[in-house]
Amino acid sequence: MNTLVIETATAACSVALLHDDVVIAARHEVVGRGHAERLVPMIAEVLAEGGVTQATSVLVDCGPGSFTGIRVGLAAARGFGLAWKVPVTGFSSLALLAVGREADTVTTALTGGHGELFFQRFARSPLEPLTELASRPPDAAAAATPDDIVYGSGAEALVAARGWGIADPAYPCAADVRYLPEALRQLPPTPIYGRAPDAKVPA
Repeated sequence: MNTLVIETATAACSVALLHDDVVIAARHEVVGRGHAERLVPMIAEVLAEGGVTQATSVLVDCGPGSFTGIRVGLAAARGFGLAWKVPVTGFSSLALLAVGREADTVTTALTGGHGELFFQRFARSPLEPLTELASRPPDAAAAATPDDIVYGSGAEALVAARGWGIADPAYPCAADVRYLPEALRQLPPTPIYGRAPDAKVPA
């Protein structure tokens, strides 16, 4: 089983080709807003390096994170899934940030819109969410989380709002999907925006 993994929910553009959870090829670049330009060439590179022309399944980061990045990744995943006639499932960017950590519990945080942070707390063994995804300003996020190490692009803002703690401003990496429990890889391939839309439907 060859799985193509796509992660574009943050400033990083990350893809990997896994064979039964062994990494065959991977690319990870911090591109800022350049996901649309880099994603398909990176996918072509990992497929060529893996010596295959297609995968037997596709896994994609559904968010939360960058609105545009999420949509770019999901569109590519659905497109390849249709072209190859293979299943497409999703995972959460916050869950992916939590894998491979040594602490018993961790908090993951990503920069959201309007100065808010997306954040969630996880137990490590087995990896599972301890809280629901939330989007709040840094002060409110700090009040809602204990003194875990915080990982992600929003880590420094959350720790600064607390006034103490350790921040690791990491980006999710597609190759780390191999550490996610199966249950956390089976989300529907639809966006997780993490907060209500700004636009309101007229009454």
